[in-house]
Amino acid sequence: MVTSQVQSTFSNNTVYPMKVVNNITDLRQTINEWRLQGLKIAFVPTMGNLHAGHISLVTEAHKHADKVVASIFVNPMQFGANEDIDNYPRTIESDQAKLIDAETDLLFTPTPEIIYPKGLDKQTYVEVPNVSDGYCGESRPGHFRGVSTVVCKLFNLVQPDVACFGLKDYQQVQVIETMVEDLSMPIDIIPVETVREASGLALSSRNGYLTEEELKVAPALSQNIQWLAEQIKNNTDFIGLARTAANYIDNAGLKTDYIHVCHARTLQPASEDDKEIVILAAAFCGKARLIDNLRVSL
Repeated sequence: MVTSQVQSTFSNNTVYPMKVVNNITDLRQTINEWRLQGLKIAFVPTMGNLHAGHISLVTEAHKHADKVVASIFVNPMQFGANEDIDNYPRTIESDQAKLIDAETDLLFTPTPEIIYPKGLDKQTYVEVPNVSDGYCGESRPGHFRGVSTVVCKLFNLVQPDVACFGLKDYQQVQVIETMVEDLSMPIDIIPVETVREASGLALSSRNGYLTEEELKVAPALSQNIQWLAEQIKNNTDFIGLARTAANYIDNAGLKTDYIHVCHARTLQPASEDDKEIVILAAAFCGKARLIDNLRVSL
């Protein structure tokens, strides 16, 4: 078992400590101490390789709670057969520094053996129907089962009052909100707006895979989502417009995985009577698979 405390000295010479634990016993002990003090707890689960988008979740979490817990766990259950988990970037030292600067109170860094002690093949899993289907659920079979299972387990371990998730992964947010509702979990899910580069490219750990040339064409995904959003305000041919946007994305040098206009909550194909819409899209840029979305009120 490892429990430690890391800290950073700020410009005003104050020192901010962050507790780091890698086991369930120490995690629960700390959480129980906070609960006895009547403190409210927020949670930000991550897979590490943190960027400004992740830190915006921590910043938002501070607005809703007295203590903020983050986790870093590269979850093997959400990686498919053709996805190389071993190559997923692991940057624990810089991640810790960023979390300290964001005044995170506790970082939980479990291993797969702690989260899945029986192994993946014998692990109870959680599956959220309907909203897990299609889009990234279709492109990455089993992905959302892995996400919902690990988030459910982390929720049971941390038992937060609120949890923050980025809207860049819009379908994931809907999966988690549905799971929390269906399983009667007393947790408020706080969706946080996507943080973007000046070019419009959504911040993502996957952006690290992009070459300089690919970084120049990658913003075409968000640009054409914006174009589609403007078009659907006056034209309900959602399928035809999405097909045109896909052609624009491909012509820019990306390879469209999907782009769809959906009902913002159910994620079913949008109808002309829907008022709250979301555009969901994914495209390959080199070896990176980029996802993005945009909500539209009609």
